[in-house]
Amino acid sequence: MFNMFTIGGIPAHPLVVHAVVVLLPLAAIGAVVIAVRPSLRRTLGVAVTLVALAGVVAVPVATQSGSRLLATSGGGGPLVGEHADRAGNLLPWAVLFLALLLVSVVTGKRADRTTTPADAAGGGVAVQTRTTTLHRVSTVTGVLAALAGIAVTALVVWIGDAGAQSVWQGIGG
Repeated sequence: MFNMFTIGGIPAHPLVVHAVVVLLPLAAIGAVVIAVRPSLRRTLGVAVTLVALAGVVAVPVATQSGSRLLATSGGGGPLVGEHADRAGNLLPWAVLFLALLLVSVVTGKRADRTTTPADAAGGGVAVQTRTTTLHRVSTVTGVLAALAGIAVTALVVWIGDAGAQSVWQGIGG
């Protein structure tokens, strides 16, 4: 029988949490690359956004499986509580990161579609102004997405550190 809190009899939390630990930092690296080299947005934008989306979706699954693991294991020590408290801060930041990345990619793609010389010449000042505005929005949100991705990565490390300490101190101490 399928149980979302176990996978093959193993608690899902230590397995699912690795999706968060891998996908969100990977998406953050992609966001930084896109912010530094906007021309790569055309080839990497959708893929980076999908990786970020998968990471964001994994956050509540990891949180719920962690809560379930805590409940079924009879609670934990203070480090487990610290780990859980820290984890409660991740989802809003991860969603913000995803939203900024999505705005950057979508506005960048729209700007790229209207930047051909024929479009700019044929559309006059209105098209040029719109294109310039879209490029600015894409650039600003791209930089903000990169910064948010770095912050999310730092949060993931901070949360994971408390979780790892709780496990390893329980095993070794």
